[in-house]
Amino acid sequence: MDEKQKTVIVVGAGASGLMAAIQAARAGARVTVLDRETKPGRKLLRTGNGRCNLTNTGSLTGVYHGQDRSFAAKVLENWTVADTLRFFEGIGVHTMSRGGWIYPYSDQAESVLQDLLMAAEECGVRIKNREAVERVRKVMGKFKVETATWTYEADAVILACGTRAGIAEKDNTAEPAGIAERMGHTVIRQLPALVPLTVEGAGKLGWAGVRVNGSVRIISGRELIAEESGQLQLTEYGISGIPVFIASSEAVRLLDSKAPVYAELDFFPDGTERELAELLHERHVSTPLRSLRKLLVGLFPEKLIPALTEGSPDLISLAERAKHFRVRVTGHQGAKVAQVMSGGISTDEIDPRTCMSRLIPDLYITGEMLDIDGACGGWNLQFAWSTGALAGRSAGGAEET
Repeated sequence: MDEKQKTVIVVGAGASGLMAAIQAARAGARVTVLDRETKPGRKLLRTGNGRCNLTNTGSLTGVYHGQDRSFAAKVLENWTVADTLRFFEGIGVHTMSRGGWIYPYSDQAESVLQDLLMAAEECGVRIKNREAVERVRKVMGKFKVETATWTYEADAVILACGTRAGIAEKDNTAEPAGIAERMGHTVIRQLPALVPLTVEGAGKLGWAGVRVNGSVRIISGRELIAEESGQLQLTEYGISGIPVFIASSEAVRLLDSKAPVYAELDFFPDGTERELAELLHERHVSTPLRSLRKLLVGLFPEKLIPALTEGSPDLISLAERAKHFRVRVTGHQGAKVAQVMSGGISTDEIDPRTCMSRLIPDLYITGEMLDIDGACGGWNLQFAWSTGALAGRSAGGAEET
């Protein structure tokens, strides 16, 4: 064994952990990955509804959230989307674009995971499953990584443990950020993000199962907090769909602060309120014998019509309701169904060039553990790839470029 070869322990075999392990090994380190799951990459297999939306070639503007949103941009300057695409092509993942949303050509997350695992094996990475890390300490310049059965020693440690997003409530595993918190790092309160929202009286609206193009505005007091457009999904408990997911992070944080939160839904995004009122008037003139509900058939989804016509509003009021359908947001579906969590380790304590702790040399923190969460479209995976790559290269001893 080369005494000069660095020993790196990666905690977590998710997206950022596997990327970090490969990069550290390629930089010359001896790398072991410790993961609590029975198999690596469990959450990666669920991304993009099983198709794995790898990254996105669109604009970064407004994509990432956190107390310091600029941190994500700095990270992506040091490991870019182009770097990610080159990496995946290099390990055998051919990609395709759907409007800038990048997927594997196979359209299967499983193939991405298999290529990552083959790349890790080819550069000598060891992966140990069912090895839950309970504590990490630094003693006289060396890290002690403790599990229930063993204590591993390392020159550098990469924490890529993820969050509780997508983990069933019956799994009582502690929040992964706690490992770093016990080492002195600050944790911003973690809350579900990219999550469906519950709204008051949703069950009585009768709209469950409706999918409709529209927009959602999150409002607190008189302030517009967030606005997103796309396909809305209406459920027996509330609202879902990509626009709701993207806006949910802001809504959940407001709810956590006990602020009143409302969602204003626009079910006629292709025209103004006046244009909709004129259209309704024209339909009424051409079919004067139709009831108010029948007047809307062919214009709005059938299961949405009762909610729009409740109380028999006049046509002007109906147009206003369809453009500004306001409901009170009461909560969310929880971490078990959230795609990611907002909050995490304060990025003030992390170097965006390497993802190394500013508090503890040779300790690195990546991906979901950090106080950054992104919009739908591959942005959270891109942040995982970038932070994992930077941490792995630095921990493994690669020179900064």
